[in-house]
Amino acid sequence: MIKTDLIIIGAGPTGLFTVFEAGLLKLKCHLIDALPQQGGQCSEIYPKKPIYDIPAFPEILAGELVDNLMEQIKPFEPGFTLGERAETLDKQEDGSYIVTTNKGTKHHAPVVVIAGGLGSFEPRKPPIENIVDFEDNGVAYIIKDPEIYRDKKVVIAGGGDSALDWAIFLADVASEVSLVHRRNEFRGALDSVEKAAELAKLGKIKLFTEAEVKKLFGDEKLEAVGIKHKDEAKGETYLEVDNFIPLFGLSPKLGPIGDWGLEIEKNAIKVNNAKDYQTNLPGVFAIGDVNTYEGKLKLILSGFHEAAVMCQYAYQIINPGKRYVMKYTTVGGVEGFDGSKKEAKKEVVQSIS
Repeated sequence: MIKTDLIIIGAGPTGLFTVFEAGLLKLKCHLIDALPQQGGQCSEIYPKKPIYDIPAFPEILAGELVDNLMEQIKPFEPGFTLGERAETLDKQEDGSYIVTTNKGTKHHAPVVVIAGGLGSFEPRKPPIENIVDFEDNGVAYIIKDPEIYRDKKVVIAGGGDSALDWAIFLADVASEVSLVHRRNEFRGALDSVEKAAELAKLGKIKLFTEAEVKKLFGDEKLEAVGIKHKDEAKGETYLEVDNFIPLFGLSPKLGPIGDWGLEIEKNAIKVNNAKDYQTNLPGVFAIGDVNTYEGKLKLILSGFHEAAVMCQYAYQIINPGKRYVMKYTTVGGVEGFDGSKKEAKKEVVQSIS
């Protein structure tokens, strides 16, 4: 039995930052994640993808963000159960919980924090008859390492941020990048749409709108794609390619968490955002992309905020009747469980007589 103060389900950015906020309150954390490494989607799906909305970082790669978070929480010595899925939640007589994984590992704590992002997920695949035949042989649904596409001919399909961002990024990596979208309008950020349009004018991206990839050609490996245009007068475009990457998003699933008696709305967990991000189960919180409430923004920085607020209320559950006075880290510094301390820099004021 692993005993801790907070069981955190999900070791993505929000779960990792929770360790830091809890550590400032001298609360011990143990994280459970079905993936074999920390970082969630940032590590598993797009470690080389740039992120632009992390405060103080004009641009940071997803993998670097995870590395920085791991360095930040090191003084607080969190425990990890990786490669195992949180399966059951059992409430004890004293109000605490035992979380058991699919491999039978048991974790006991007074507070459970669900920070599982979108939950388990699988890519949305386009309805192309033989697409399965080329999976891992030219067809991929996520991009982990863009260097795989160095000097290759790549076709990306999709109209959201992922499709736009990767088309822009790979324009300087691949020998040829084609972006195919079934509409004229893109759903991504305006800045990304404008960048893609500019790269298309410069000939660095081939842009096909009101079109869809409908056919894949090749023997054992992908060799070409057939693009069907909405305007039938254009016929079908045949492109020789090395790789086809359909980026139509992920279908999220809560998995076993959905059977824990939590209040669910549209595949997300409802929480009390007016106070503490607690669910309908006392002592069980949900933060990050996995939760929902009016005005919810699914951003990493939103998860960071929710983690900070949640930890203050978790402290009261773990230490009933004990008052905690919050101190800014600029004043109190950061003291780890190992006794190490990063001192706050003191401002020296010199009087003039």
